[in-house]
Parts: sequence; C-alpha cells; structure tokens
Amino acid sequence: MISKLEKIYSILDQETKNFNVPVIDLIKLHTNDPYKVLIATILSARTKDEVTKKAAERLFVNAKNFKELSEIKEKEIEKLIFPVGFYKTKAKHLRQVGALMVGKYGGKMPMTLPGLLELPGVGRKTANLVLAVAFNEDAICVDTHVQRIFNRLGLIKTKTPFETEKALQKLLPKKYWKKTNQYFVALGQNVCKPISPKCNICKIARYCEKIIKS
Repeated sequence: MISKLEKIYSILDQETKNFNVPVIDLIKLHTNDPYKVLIATILSARTKDEVTKKAAERLFVNAKNFKELSEIKEKEIEKLIFPVGFYKTKAKHLRQVGALMVGKYGGKMPMTLPGLLELPGVGRKTANLVLAVAFNEDAICVDTHVQRIFNRLGLIKTKTPFETEKALQKLLPKKYWKKTNQYFVALGQNVCKPISPKCNICKIARYCEKIIKS
C-alpha cells in the first residue's frame, strides 16, 4: 500500500506543477500572513477559485488585519465579497471573527484545531487547511475533491468528510498530509472531475479502481 501511495504522490508532485493551484495555495505563494490565509479560506467555501481570489483582493485592500476587519460594517463587507457563495452569512462571520480575534486573542490567531474551530464560520475543513497552509502543521484538509478521489481510487470507503479525514490519517504517512489538499484539489479541478473524469489523460489512472458512486 505504501509503495502505491509513494507512486501516486510522486506523480502528483510533478503533475500539480502543470495545473492551476488552488487559490489558498496561490495566496500562500505571495504571503505568509495567516490572516489572509484564514479569511480567503472562509471565503472559498462553495465558491469558485477565481471568484474567491477577486473577493479576497477587494477585502484585503479595505481590511489588512483583524482589527480593520472588525471595524468594517457588515453591509460593506457584503459588497466587497459579493458574489461569493453565501456572502451575507460570510460577511457576518468575518466581522465576528475580526472582533473575536481582537478581543480574545489580541490579534493573533490560535494555532490549534480546537482554537480555530471556535471561530465563527470555521469548520474542520477550513481549520485543517489553515493549520497546513498558514502554520505548516501536519493536517489533512478534506474537501469534496479529496473525498471523491480517494474513494474513486479505492483507497478508502467513506461517506462523510470526517470519516475521510480519520481514514486518511490512518492510511497516509504524515509526510503526505500537508500536500494532500493541494494535490487532489488540483487533480479534481483539472482531471478527476465529478462527472466525466478525464481518465484517458490521468497520470495516476493505472492505480485507480475507478469506483464511481451513483
């Protein structure tokens, strides 16, 4: 099993360089600011990367840190981040995050999973992605692409993101944890799509059981 995983990750290490990287990894390439990684990750839920990128750029011009974010009116945040998915709910959460970070944490983000999960609008996917990308911690972020592709490969058999996270923690050596979201989101967006996956050009097709859930 480890040999198969090594081959898959080795191939994706090269292939990912040919793909457009997920927006959160793109932000990481330009800044080490955990604030920007967290806010962009919250914005990215149920939203296309190109929309997230533009919304984040508009917001960061007006709110460069948690203190400035806490001082912007909710309606103004809505205007800045539209048309991200659930923009009204996200605007509310973002302002709450800003206020909580300033009031409780002194402007410094918690660096643990339980601490991040206390923040409004932050679930396990967001928290794990922030830990991996912003703080370089060993964490597995499970989104729809990670969930779908690992099940399609036949490496796990899970129904929920939480089940997938726990299964992958057992399956994967820690050296792969931080890479997993970037590699498999890029693969899912470009090749291994939910409908009509491009198996003919997929470089890891030989290792795939091609399990398609109905």
